[in-house]
This record gives sequence, structure tokens and C-alpha cells, in this order.
Amino acid sequence: MAVILAGTLAGILTRMLLLKLDYRQYPGYPHGYISHFSLGAIASALGAVAVPALMNKDFTAFTFLALAAQQFREIRNIERQTLENLEETRLEKRGKDYIEGIARTFEARNYLVMGTAFITSIAAVLAGIWGAAAMALILILFSKNFMTGKKIGDICEVIPAEVHFKNSLLCVNEVDIMSVGLPEMREKIKREALGVMIKPKDDNARATLHDMGQRMAITHTAALIMGSKKEVDIPEFTPLARKNPDTGEVALYIMPIEKDMTSLIMAVQRTPLLESASVKPLKTQAGRIASD
Repeated sequence: MAVILAGTLAGILTRMLLLKLDYRQYPGYPHGYISHFSLGAIASALGAVAVPALMNKDFTAFTFLALAAQQFREIRNIERQTLENLEETRLEKRGKDYIEGIARTFEARNYLVMGTAFITSIAAVLAGIWGAAAMALILILFSKNFMTGKKIGDICEVIPAEVHFKNSLLCVNEVDIMSVGLPEMREKIKREALGVMIKPKDDNARATLHDMGQRMAITHTAALIMGSKKEVDIPEFTPLARKNPDTGEVALYIMPIEKDMTSLIMAVQRTPLLESASVKPLKTQAGRIASD
């Protein structure tokens, strides 16, 4: 019984810690946290119970783990469908790449919790309760570092940029954003808009910024944190990220509720780096030759 309790507790603690990392990805309402916590507790119990079952040569435990894996895949599909339905009412879209990353992470964290419980239970059998506690601490720290992931600030430099007009063409530095016809709208944008340039640190980062899904994630995060003055009948206030085709740099334009450049830079820097957008041409010989 102590073995099962040790593994289950380690798994539950891991899931509680990972819940604190979800503020950019998952809804923060109570029902969402209850769902995440409940699934984490179930995954923990399954991982912990598997060890005593295998010690008693009850190999049906693998059947339960396989069934759990199937259920977690179904949960991933449900999470994806839920977020896609919510996307229809959002003014600033997350984008399909961001949604797929969220659903994949939702599934992966349950596996991580199950593995933590399983290994902790093994440690409890082999090294006692203190050995299990030490192993649980190591696994919890590993889980935190493993699931944190990279951010835009890790691969790009984000600097303030000038929002200005060339006749009716809205620009951020030298990057054209869109045409704004009404003079009064142009004046409002001049007064209240903010812009930043996102400069890739290497060719890998440049290829990542080329992905439209990653750019949608940047505009969504900026609008979420800074607030946005966009409304259904004011398309001119839509946050946009446009690429300079000559350099690979990306210009971001936003009409924020809170006009604070420092906060905007931090918001962009903390945008998650999407797995689907993360490419590494520098890992190939052709990519290294091209970058020289």
C-alpha cells in the first residue's frame, strides 16, 4: 500500500506543478483545473498500481496501461475539438498550430505523470520511502524543466519599432502592414499603436518565424496580455505580424488597451515556441553551407 501511495502522490504533485505552467495554453476557469487534476490523479494511480501488479506477476496491468494510453489519445482529440470550437468566437485567433500544440501537450503531461508515479513506486520497492521521496523530487524537477519549453525570446531579439504611415499604408519600421483609408483612423493609430521588430538570432529562428502559425501565436499572446482595441467592425485594429521578405525579421503591430512598450516586448518574448513551427535547417549540411 505504501508503494502505491508513494507513486500516486508523486504523480499528483507533478500534475499540480505542471498546472501552474498552463496560463498561456489552457482556460483558467475552475472546471478546467478540475479536469486536469482529475486526469492527472487517474494517471498517477495507474502508474503506481502497475508496479505491485507486476511484482505479483499480474501482467494484465499492461492491459490497463494500454487502455489508459488510448483514453489519453481520445482526450487529446476532445481538447483539440473544444479549442477549435472556441476559436470561432475569438477576435484574435490562436491558429491551428497553437491548438494542436496545446492538445499534444495535454496528452503528453498525462504520460509524464504516469511515468513519474511508476518510477517512484519502483524506487519505493527498491530503496524504501526515503529513496522514493528522493526519486520523486528528481522526477518532478525533470518534468518541470522538460515541459516548460522554449519561447520566442530564446531564439529572437525583440526591440521597439516605429509605427508610421506612407500615405495610407501602415508600416512598422520598413515593413508594410496594411492600408488604412480613413484619415481619422490613421491619426488614432499614430497616437495609440505600438510596434516591435522580432529579429531572429540565426537561420533556425528565421525559418521558425516564417511559419504563419508561429506568427499567429505571437499576435494572440500579445493581444491576450496587452489587451486589444480590435472589434468586429474595426478591422484596422487587428494585431498583425508581417515578415520582411529580405531579412526574415517580423514586424508586429498592435492597438493595445495598455500602451506599455516594455510589457509588449515581454509578452512577445514569452510566446511559446510551437513544436510544429520549430525547424532547424542548420542541422543539415545544405543549411550550414547556405548560412555561410
